[in-house]
Amino acid sequence: MRADLPPRGPRVLHKCFSGLGVMKGLLSRCRALSVLAICSHQLSGSSPHRFYHCDPERGKRLVLSRMFQPQNLREDQVLSLEDTSGDLTCKSQRLMLQVGLIHPASPGCYHLLPYTVRAMEKLERVIDQEMRAIGGQKVNMPSLSPGELWRATNRWDLMGKELLRLRDRHGKEYCLGPTHEEAVTALVASQKTVSYKQLPLLLYQVTRKFRDEPRPRFGLLRGREFYMKDMYSFDSSPEAARHTYGLVCEAYGSLFRRLGLRCIRVQADVGSIGGTASHEFQLPADIGEDRFAVCSGCGFSANTETLRWLQTDCPSCRGPLTEARGIEVGHTFYLGTKYSSIFNAQFTDAQGKPCLAEMGCYGLGVTRILAAAIEVLSTEDCLRWPGLLAPYQVCLIPPKKGSKEEVAAELMDHLYDLITEALPQLRGEVLLDDRTHRTIGNRLKDANKFGYPFVIIAGKRALEDPAHFEVWSQNTGEVVFLTREGVTEFLSQVRVV
Repeated sequence: MRADLPPRGPRVLHKCFSGLGVMKGLLSRCRALSVLAICSHQLSGSSPHRFYHCDPERGKRLVLSRMFQPQNLREDQVLSLEDTSGDLTCKSQRLMLQVGLIHPASPGCYHLLPYTVRAMEKLERVIDQEMRAIGGQKVNMPSLSPGELWRATNRWDLMGKELLRLRDRHGKEYCLGPTHEEAVTALVASQKTVSYKQLPLLLYQVTRKFRDEPRPRFGLLRGREFYMKDMYSFDSSPEAARHTYGLVCEAYGSLFRRLGLRCIRVQADVGSIGGTASHEFQLPADIGEDRFAVCSGCGFSANTETLRWLQTDCPSCRGPLTEARGIEVGHTFYLGTKYSSIFNAQFTDAQGKPCLAEMGCYGLGVTRILAAAIEVLSTEDCLRWPGLLAPYQVCLIPPKKGSKEEVAAELMDHLYDLITEALPQLRGEVLLDDRTHRTIGNRLKDANKFGYPFVIIAGKRALEDPAHFEVWSQNTGEVVFLTREGVTEFLSQVRVV
């Protein structure tokens, strides 16, 4: 990147008392006046704005100096791996802590800080688009789940110590839900007039989940409190339920393709959730805790837990199996009537006869997807995001205060306004690094570490007529010099959600 470039030091001005010094000073002032004249010409028609960190729709700029980032990026203040927990064994956890994306609250629980919340909100929007495209309807169920629901399915005991349990002041038992099969089935069962015409019914939510992990690790990849998207389908027949199951799996595939993540769908064990069929969506990664096998011949793939011990050949085509490690970012289950029969979740068919609904459930680890994406896309020192999820798409770096390029600072202000006015989709996506007491090189290093997809610098060529800005595409390493019109045309191709 820019590490090989010489540092951009401040311009030092000296008072000249000799005749030669006076002449040099006058010549310097004349040059500055000519540059100011160019800038004034280019800025004609622009109006000054103050810098704020608030709603960009109100015409105020988002500035980096007002960001809440508990971990400063200065090298002498970043905690090294050796100075922190011995469990900092994965890249995503270390990077997210260093740049202030997360902050530990207790074992397995983290504060999600502003950049992470923005990325999460974008991920949820992509999930919403994919789920609604197949008929999903969003709900929000309580995290506090009555113990009697879990006892009805025997999972109060089956889940064991994994359930976080508590009693209220009346002695009633609850758990903090790690999943919501019981709750959603009881909800649908309470509706006595569900018709076959309403099916398939696909209810989903994005909410906090809780699991008493014996050893939380890897930051957001394995915690006690996390965000999940869980969807539950209700169908009129096994055939219809399997069709819905396929639709959801296809939607998952579409989601990961949009994020630029190569996920592999593998056969899996049904585990404590149960049912008759199950698939995991695995993101290949060296630190992955799951092991799965893939056949390059027919495409068969399965979690090694479902294969016979020491099995090395494909059960479908007898070809060789290759083992890999992955991070589970999604899981789907065909449940049949396991839960609907317990809670009597029925619908009326075309003859008015009550029938048990066929069910499926489908999870996506939202915080896990975010951390896993950072794990596989980032370098050892710098964050890289899926393009759609980057907290901010564009970072603008104006000249250092006191430098010879300082007169171009107003050009950068005007460029900010031009981008947000000409490209409404980027309003709220452009961040101005107003820490002009620091060199451009230092701020570029920070921008690279944060992983903004596009970084725009007002350097020496911003003093030309017309001004040219240095535009970095962080994910490709490409650098181009563009006029302000060229910048807006270039950024018009940026996709946002």
